[in-house]
Amino acid sequence: MAPVKVFGSAVFANAARVLACLEEVGVEYEVAEVDYMVKEHKGPEHLARNPFGQIPAFQDGDVMLFESRAISKYVLRKYSRSAQVDLLREGNPEEAAMVDVWTEVEAHHYFPAIAPIVYECVVYPARLGIPPNQKVVGESLEKLRKVLDVYEARLSKSKHLAGDFFSFADLSHFPYTFYFITTPHASLLDSYPHVKAWWESIMARPSVKKPSADMVLRG
Repeated sequence: MAPVKVFGSAVFANAARVLACLEEVGVEYEVAEVDYMVKEHKGPEHLARNPFGQIPAFQDGDVMLFESRAISKYVLRKYSRSAQVDLLREGNPEEAAMVDVWTEVEAHHYFPAIAPIVYECVVYPARLGIPPNQKVVGESLEKLRKVLDVYEARLSKSKHLAGDFFSFADLSHFPYTFYFITTPHASLLDSYPHVKAWWESIMARPSVKKPSADMVLRG
C-alpha cells in the first residue's frame, strides 16, 4: 500500500492541486474515491478526516491533513529535497515571500473570481443538471477581468508570478483554470497574452498531465 493517500480524485479541483504536487515530487500515492453524489464526504468516516466535510483529505502515515493548499505545502516541504524540486523557495527568504504573496493572491482574489464560473458552467450542469446562472457568471467574469488585469501587469515583468522561476504560486492555479478553459468563456484569456503564455507554461509541466487526464466530470 502506498504510504501517502489522497481522499478524493482529481475530478475535484482541490484534490487535483494536491495530486499535481505529488506528481512534482514523484512520491508514490494512493487515491481513495469519495462518492460526492451519495454525500460520502458528509459521512462520519470522512468527517473524521476533514471535519468540514470537504474534499480532499490527506494521510501520510500518522499525519492526517485537510485544506488543499496546506496539504500541497506539506508535500512540497517533506518530499521536494529528494526529488530536487523547489517550488516553495524556502532557502531564499525574499523568493519564499513572493511565493507566499502570490499563493495568497490565488486563494483570496483569483479563486473567488474564477470558482463561481467553474461551478455554474461545469460542475452544476454535470452533477445536478442545472443550467448556468448567467447573472452569477457575468458578475464573476467582471471580477475575474479585474484580477487578470493585475496578473497581466505582473507577468509582463516576470515569467512567473513569484519571479522568473516556477513555483507553487503558479501550480496552485492549475485546477480551476483547467476547468475554466473548458467553459464557453475560455477566450477571455486571449485578451491577456502574458497570462495566456503563463497558463500554457503551467500546462506544459509533466506534473499536471495525469491529474488533468482524470478531471472529467460525470453526472
